[in-house]
Amino acid sequence: MTLKPARRKRTKLSDVIVEDVKRSIVTEQMKPGDRLPNEKDLIDLYQCSKGTVREALKALEVEGLVCTRTGPGGGAYLVEASVEPASRALRNFLHFRHLDGAQVYQLRKVIEVELAVTAMASLTTAQLQALEDNIAFCAKIPTSESEQREQRIAELEFHNILADACSNPLLAFMGRFLNDLLRDLVVLKKAYVPERHQFGDANVAYHRQLMEAFRRQDAGAVRSLMAEHMQDAESHMVALEGEVAQKFLLDFPHD
Repeated sequence: MTLKPARRKRTKLSDVIVEDVKRSIVTEQMKPGDRLPNEKDLIDLYQCSKGTVREALKALEVEGLVCTRTGPGGGAYLVEASVEPASRALRNFLHFRHLDGAQVYQLRKVIEVELAVTAMASLTTAQLQALEDNIAFCAKIPTSESEQREQRIAELEFHNILADACSNPLLAFMGRFLNDLLRDLVVLKKAYVPERHQFGDANVAYHRQLMEAFRRQDAGAVRSLMAEHMQDAESHMVALEGEVAQKFLLDFPHD
């Protein structure tokens, strides 16, 4: 790992070390498990105190980029930041912006189409089977509110499987992030409560047609079907949110 100190005006030295480590990850294509220079080397390199180096390493650890090990062979090692903490932090931020389904779908209608076309070429046999199993589960007639909830979430999981197969990591993250954001909206707003079987039926129908297109490796059909699917899903989601809001107003006690 080749760190090149680039101290900036009015920037804490510990922050400079953090930025230099991130720069090395990107420019040198470092991998999880790679070891950072030891504490003494960092002190010599940046001409700083032990406390400054430890502050930088702690910041990297909090961000989920570094773990420290003690004993023989110990030190600071790079770890791959997982998707969920990053997604959760961003979703929590957006909850305070009071998003609705239409706003999420404004972006999802673009992301899901590109993601599906990109994922098509990389779908494994196991992932194709997982998609088929997902469709079978969602095709069952729900007999309770809890089953309706599980099916709404499973319908989004179909798209997460595609995200796992996507070779573009940015598309994959954005797709999963939007799916998780929608899952939060469905659960927190209880958008699964109103019985809207046509929503589930439409999702299953589109997913089945997408599966046929995936197996044919028909990119044009995948693009067209996913675009229609997202447009249809948006209309159902907006209608469900309206029903939930109306029910809340009717149930809310008035003087």
